[in-house]
Amino acid sequence: MCDICVINSVKERMLSRRDFFKASAAVGAAATLGVATAPQAMADGHGSIMEMTHTYDGDFPTFFNEPGISYKQIFNWDEHKFNLFDLTIREHTGTHIDAPLHFSENGKAVDELAVSDLIVPLCVVDIREKAAADADAQVTPDDLEAWISDNGDIPDRACVAMNSGWADKVGTDGFRNADGDGGLHFPGFHVEATQMLLEQTSAAALAVDTLSLDHGPSGDFATHYAWLPSGRYGIENIAGLDQVPAAGATLVVGAPKHKGGTGGPARIFAMV
Repeated sequence: MCDICVINSVKERMLSRRDFFKASAAVGAAATLGVATAPQAMADGHGSIMEMTHTYDGDFPTFFNEPGISYKQIFNWDEHKFNLFDLTIREHTGTHIDAPLHFSENGKAVDELAVSDLIVPLCVVDIREKAAADADAQVTPDDLEAWISDNGDIPDRACVAMNSGWADKVGTDGFRNADGDGGLHFPGFHVEATQMLLEQTSAAALAVDTLSLDHGPSGDFATHYAWLPSGRYGIENIAGLDQVPAAGATLVVGAPKHKGGTGGPARIFAMV
């Protein structure tokens, strides 16, 4: 190759890299506002990115009503000119993943989830009206059939999410909604709806805006035991379902990857 050809080739590559980093910087700046313009190559027709993750700390409500995370600062700015914490985290804290291993003897751990199942179509089943009337409401086959009637078939490898409106209760006693006997009351998936999804769809995930895939009063965790041992995963405490359409969004699940984990906190967002 001639010298001038080499020089021109290098120039073209440098310009291409410069344009790439300019575009990346613009997207990053927009993302700080909570909703970002999605890069066309990444989103393929989606126009915005929606946050689907609760910020959590030691006060975030948990199923067992114990702090899910604690911090110990090991290095600080005044003394060391950098900050670093040791964290102690319970896997099922905040917006998090339930891996198949969570409710099976030898199911897939969270690090074994297929990447292809972490970027999935999002189907939002809205049961807010009946959840407002009954804290123990559940997603039923009738709810799924109504969604299909309105939106078409559930796409391959989709995440089917329950929007009960419970995310608005985070930070209040109403999120756990414990009664005087220690029982919990919040919505979840009925096992019959779970079985319908297992038998009639290839859905990869269930998601709920509550503490559990099963509704609060469940004593047998039937949905957990039906869904997770099948090799599929769950998402609990998802946020932002009222900000996305019933169909058409793509969910991106930033699952943790600690070896042998039964789940873990996840950063999740939707491309709309």
